[in-house]
Amino acid sequence: MSGLRSSGYLLCGDLHAKLNEAFRCGGLPPVKARINARTLGCIPVRCSLEGRRVIPNTAESFEPNWGRAPIRRVLVVDDSPLQLKILSSMLQRWGLEVSQAQSGAEALLLCAEMRPDAVLSDWMMPGMDGLEFCRLFRAQCGDRYGYFILLTSKSDKAEIARGLDAGADDFLTKPVNASELRARINAGARILQMQRQLSATLGQLQEAYDAVDRDLQQARTIQQALVPRRNRRIGTSQVSLLLKPCGHVGGDLVGSFSHCERSVGVYSIDVSGHGITSALMTARIAGLLGGDFPDQNIALERIVHGTLFRPPEEVARRLNERLAADPGVAEYLTMAYAVADLDSGKVELVQAGHPPPLLLRAGGGAEFIGKGGLPVGLIPGARYERLRLQMRPGDRLLLYSDGLTEALMPDGTQLDLAGLRALAPEVQGQGTEYLDDLFWRVTQRMRSGAQLEDDVSAALLEFGGI
Repeated sequence: MSGLRSSGYLLCGDLHAKLNEAFRCGGLPPVKARINARTLGCIPVRCSLEGRRVIPNTAESFEPNWGRAPIRRVLVVDDSPLQLKILSSMLQRWGLEVSQAQSGAEALLLCAEMRPDAVLSDWMMPGMDGLEFCRLFRAQCGDRYGYFILLTSKSDKAEIARGLDAGADDFLTKPVNASELRARINAGARILQMQRQLSATLGQLQEAYDAVDRDLQQARTIQQALVPRRNRRIGTSQVSLLLKPCGHVGGDLVGSFSHCERSVGVYSIDVSGHGITSALMTARIAGLLGGDFPDQNIALERIVHGTLFRPPEEVARRLNERLAADPGVAEYLTMAYAVADLDSGKVELVQAGHPPPLLLRAGGGAEFIGKGGLPVGLIPGARYERLRLQMRPGDRLLLYSDGLTEALMPDGTQLDLAGLRALAPEVQGQGTEYLDDLFWRVTQRMRSGAQLEDDVSAALLEFGGI
């Protein structure tokens, strides 16, 4: 009995009988559990009567549960039949499924069929050597990663570097030591486990990204619907719109509305930030300035005999109070809003932190209107100034966001206001054709490879006169 308490080597065929005999001598009931000889083979064991367990010798143990482990199928490649037999015996004794190949070409064919979890390949082989086989194996693997161990007698650092460059994960020097081989396989199993967990996580992230992308595509469609018509004619005048988000959705909004044929309101709005939050804010503002439901438009005032446009500065003040009073809203916006009398050509407008509107004269001149103003929704109680100008037949008024003037030029500077004032009169065409050409010319002037970093939007009022 004392001998059975110490570590010793027992053949599995005799193990069950010897344990029962020992237990009977000690007055203990027989061992009921069966010992799986196929699993243990001739593995050294430590026997303990107190615990009544069979424990693999710690010094030579191997990780259990290979049926669920990352490495189950191993391909051994060597031109030596003896080496194949030795390595395969070691691996099979540990419960691994082993396939053999005597050349790199044969191994590649097997890899296509069995997709091994790990490969043990000799470096020096006739024909295709281990390095070339490793490169081709990596190319063939695709998304499923296989752990690759090169067997070699080389120890030179430059040679080891060549092996790593070819795609090898680890090395074993010949002749192969069983304990070292087990350790390398265990290390490979840990790496494969982490790699597969990472792949699974990346797959879940890709699914989540695809779902978000689909939602954003739908959100883009909905936001574009906020500008249902890019061009509208009102008598001899017309209003044209341009909206180019830099992402799926953006924080810019342009539009127009009218309650009669004699006047029109035109606005350009830029919500702070980018993305979904800003896009939601534009949807909210579009509802407050929409032309489809005049009763809900805060820029219009209902009177006994009809509807009037509120003064532009009053519209900015009302918007500011609504946004500033909402504690859950951190975003603010800039705005240029103009009301034009299409009979007289008189225009009243407000500039609330937005780039100054550009007045393009029919005779070729260009001038900016306004000097700034406070953004909307940033400071409670902010006051805004009313600006006035006179348009003549053929004149155009351009409202735009700063995404246009912040376009990067080849010298690293921005287009800026001066660049826009020089470029805008050169653009030909009318209506949406003019806006599209202006946008195209700006992008063509940009630095090579540069992308628009902000949303671009514009509203163009062309006055035709009576």
